[in-house]
Amino acid sequence: MIFPKFKLAILQFFRILEILRVVLNHSLREWIQHNRFFRRRIKSDKLNPEGVTRTSERIRLAIEELGPTFIKFGQILADRPDIISESLRSELKKLQSTAKPMSDAVALEIIENEMGAPISENFEEFKETHIASASIGQTYLGTLKGGRKVVVKVQRPNIEEKIKLDLLILQYLAKRAVRRYTELAALDVERIVLEFQEIILNELNYLNEASNMMRFKQMFDGDDRVKVPEVYHEYGTKKILVMEFIDGIPPDRLDLMFERNIDSKVIAKNGADLLLNMILKHGFFHADPHAGNIFVLPNNVICFIDFGMVGNLKQRHIQFMGEFTIALMRKDAKDLAKSMLKLSGIKYFNQLEELEFEMEKILQRYAYLPPEKMNFALIMQESINVVVKFQLHVPSNFFTLLKALATIEKFAVRLDPDMELMSLLRKYAFDILKTKFGIREIASNLYGTISDYFTLIRELPGEVNEILYKVKEGKLIHEIDLVNKKDFQLSLARIGYRIGLTLLLGFLMSTATIFLVWGKSTNPLTEWVLYISIFISIALGIKWYFRAQIKKKVPRSFN
Repeated sequence: MIFPKFKLAILQFFRILEILRVVLNHSLREWIQHNRFFRRRIKSDKLNPEGVTRTSERIRLAIEELGPTFIKFGQILADRPDIISESLRSELKKLQSTAKPMSDAVALEIIENEMGAPISENFEEFKETHIASASIGQTYLGTLKGGRKVVVKVQRPNIEEKIKLDLLILQYLAKRAVRRYTELAALDVERIVLEFQEIILNELNYLNEASNMMRFKQMFDGDDRVKVPEVYHEYGTKKILVMEFIDGIPPDRLDLMFERNIDSKVIAKNGADLLLNMILKHGFFHADPHAGNIFVLPNNVICFIDFGMVGNLKQRHIQFMGEFTIALMRKDAKDLAKSMLKLSGIKYFNQLEELEFEMEKILQRYAYLPPEKMNFALIMQESINVVVKFQLHVPSNFFTLLKALATIEKFAVRLDPDMELMSLLRKYAFDILKTKFGIREIASNLYGTISDYFTLIRELPGEVNEILYKVKEGKLIHEIDLVNKKDFQLSLARIGYRIGLTLLLGFLMSTATIFLVWGKSTNPLTEWVLYISIFISIALGIKWYFRAQIKKKVPRSFN
């Protein structure tokens, strides 16, 4: 048990040294480049061999040198306008996984170890040279016994351990940064790192990708517009994925589509409709639908591949999409602002008027454009940028959604410049609202409300008994957040004074009454104590009553 921890500590130490080397190297170059004294005395080819002119470009180069974990993290940050500046985002979008290909011999050994048999036992034919290489794995072509042509994805050796090591370092750096720079706490840097960790670890497990493919296949079962590759589970493991080979045309090759009599307008409409179906009907969508992950097949069929990155939406997120679309079509700034607040989980917002004004400015920019010229993804991006400016929270999966929408919209408009994405969105938006306000949904909500009330009535006596028991045992704890402690302390002192005075008067009246009724003493002092106590009690009661009535009549100030 001690040895693995010691080994991990050694690996972390050397990896931190490597990260420090890269960061210091690029930081030093950046400093020298902006220092007039050194810039005049050092040749530019030695000082800046990459020809870097901007700090954001230097950051991108440093991230690429740090390896796959940091590259993936940078790619995710490129879609987060709430965290980094626009200039840095545009630079991080250029990040490419430039990992050196692993040895084909090593990849073949991994395949045989994972399958538990030699290549020749499972494959009739296998090309031993990879056809593609990425930061996490490599891809090979083969033919299974029986003639089924397949693609085999193989994970790099020890890549999981390396990425987990980098994740631990990222978590440590995030915690240190938040402690040192308290303003980063508002960005919730630690949560961002944890979300990234979940994404990349899911991508590392090829069984997750196989499961995603099966889910998409079930979603579009019977829809002849789309094809999802077959997955051969009997050969797949956590480190290898065996799936059907797809021989299709990339959607950016209009020349090949024309040669094979494929209608680009039909492909544009079907592609956009399929993605909107994933998002607005199922809440489960392909998170990276760029041209390299889509193939066009005969009969205008679309095939999606690479399901490592997917997005999930809650039901309230889907309802937001419907309400946002309707508000946009009606050009209603108030409803647009309300939908954005619902997305942020805010019910009462003290800057609502300013938010509505910002939404009105967005609408005015697109007020005179025909529907086919309106860029839905861009409008939603601008709306989210406004929400971020007001420091409201936006669910992280919405940035993935925006990227998917922008990609598919760009791809669809390239295939058919006259396509109206808004008309497709309108159809889905009305379906969402019909579902939300349909008889079945209303009946379901009503049933749920009635059930909640019955549950409350049934469980209330037991809950009250439990509270009283905890009060009796002195175990009831309640936290109070005080805005003005001095006023609270003064009010508490007054309450304590009244309670104490009431208890004292009650004690005097009770004692005097007991002595008069059951006592043997005929001392007149006892009677005076009783009468005085009653008089003071009545006087105080009248005083507190009129004071309470006066306070009710005095209006409260909201300034």
